[in-house]
Formats: sequence, structure tokens, C-alpha cells
Amino acid sequence: MKFTALDAQGTVMGEKTYYSIGGGDIVEEGQDRVEHPDIYKLHTIKDIKAWCQRTGRTYWEYVDQHEGSEIWDYLHEVWQVMKESIQRGLEAEGVLPGGLGVRRKAVSYYVKSSGYTGSLKSRGTVFSYALAVIEENASGGKIVTAPTCGSCGVLPAVLYHLHKTKDFSEQRILRALATAGIFGNVVKANASVSGAEVGCQGEVGVACAMAAAAANQLFGGTPSQIEYSAEMGLEHHLGLTCDPVCGLVQIPCIERNAYAAARALDANLYSTFSDGQHSVSFDRIVEVMKQTGHDLPSLYNETSQGGLAVIKK
Repeated sequence: MKFTALDAQGTVMGEKTYYSIGGGDIVEEGQDRVEHPDIYKLHTIKDIKAWCQRTGRTYWEYVDQHEGSEIWDYLHEVWQVMKESIQRGLEAEGVLPGGLGVRRKAVSYYVKSSGYTGSLKSRGTVFSYALAVIEENASGGKIVTAPTCGSCGVLPAVLYHLHKTKDFSEQRILRALATAGIFGNVVKANASVSGAEVGCQGEVGVACAMAAAAANQLFGGTPSQIEYSAEMGLEHHLGLTCDPVCGLVQIPCIERNAYAAARALDANLYSTFSDGQHSVSFDRIVEVMKQTGHDLPSLYNETSQGGLAVIKK
């Protein structure tokens, strides 16, 4: 995006150009990267989990210790925006902008889910929540990048569903958000959450991992079980390309958000049945995800030049 400043006579006073480099980062032309403040002393889940086991605390307490009490006001705002995006998305109908003719589906999934009971109702409702948020994103609505715009439906869908069905308090939801955030932060620090850099595995895959970790914490998971849940959420998205049709965050992005929300809940359940011990660590999966993303041909990384991106509607 190029900004040009003009005086009253229309003479150019100055210009600046900015680029979105993915993962929520914006850089000025000529700038290579964004410098983020180093808030956390530990940069791997292995080390953070060791801290949890040594102190008897868990991931959200690690966040609280380093961020300070102001983090909770911020996460409260995040949670409010997430809930509002779901509520707006469930009320909206019609065709999404962009020319693909994609109709909003959140409301129909929500209505249809009410006709079922048990696991079918639960799964349909989760789908509808994820669809509501990602459809809001596709129409220019206000959402939370969790971790990105293209994967914004996964985490709110899981948390809102558990909040509504299991009556988890807002305080516990905010703590789960903190845990989700530290897992996303570790990926961003050691790899990437940019579809342009590592493909959709870094967007929807990481969102699934964050949601899985948050859900497992809500259900009383140990630090090892929480890590296992997140590891599965990311591992089973390895190699996922970022090649949306016509470059719009609609096909297959919208479906992927709904599917990943359900996967996150499955990862949580699988981990809950375990003792938390597993062969491949979350940190190792992050390394593999980064390498896999760099090995993918560039036309599969948010360039709209290969794969599904070249399909004509």
C-alpha cells in the first residue's frame, strides 16, 4: 500500500510504501523484517513445559508472569471481538464479495445443527461458529487474527462452543487464550505463521494447534497433555498448501477453518485419553513445518499461481 501526502496545491510532499509480509507483520519498503520485543525468556515449548513441571504451574501462568496483569484486559477485548464476530456471522446471509459467488453458510449450518442431538449437534454447531468468523473475514468484518486472518475461525469456534456447552467461565476462557497464544508465539518465533512463507500449514495448522492446546487446558490437561494436543493439531496439517482460488480467502479457506476446529477438539480428546507421553515433540513438529514450507514450490505459498489457485470457477 502506497501512501502519498499532498499539500493544498496538490504537490507531493512525501511518499511511503508498506508491504504485508504475512503473519500479521507490516514492513516499510526497504525494511527486511519486523523487530518484536523479546518478552519471553524461554523460546521453546520444551523449556516452557520444563518450567511448568519445575514450578507446578501451567502455560497461562507463564504468560501471566512475563506479560503482567495488563494481559488480561487485552485478552478480554480479544474474547469480546471473537464472540461478536461469531454472533454477526450467524446473522448474516447472502453472497460473499469477490466474484466467486460463494454464499454464506454459517447460519444454515447453525439452524440445521439444532435439529440433531448429541455429537452431531455438537459438530454441526462448531462448524457454524468457525464458518461465521471466517465468513466475516471474507466480507471485511472485524475479526481476531488467531494467528492470521485466513485462519481466524478455528480458535474462536472451539472456545465459544466450549463456553456455551460446558459453561466454562470467562476467566477460564481467557486463561485458555493465553495458553493458545504462547503456542502460537513459539511457532512465530521459531518458524512462521505466514501462508506466503510456509503455506497453510502455518495458518490453519497453527490455529488448530492453538485451539487444541486451549481446549485441553480447559478440560484439565497436564502440561504434557496440552503439548501433545497442540502437537497433533499441527502435525496432521503438515504439507498443507496455501493456494486459494483466485487469491481470495474463500475456497478452500472457509471449509478448512471449520474442519480444523473439529480436528482441534479431536486432538484434545485423543490427548485426554493419553498420559501425555508421545514420541515427537511440538518443537520438532514446528521445525518440520518450517522446513516443509521452505521446500514447497513457491507457487503453493499464497501466490495464486498453482494448485487450486488456477482453478477457474
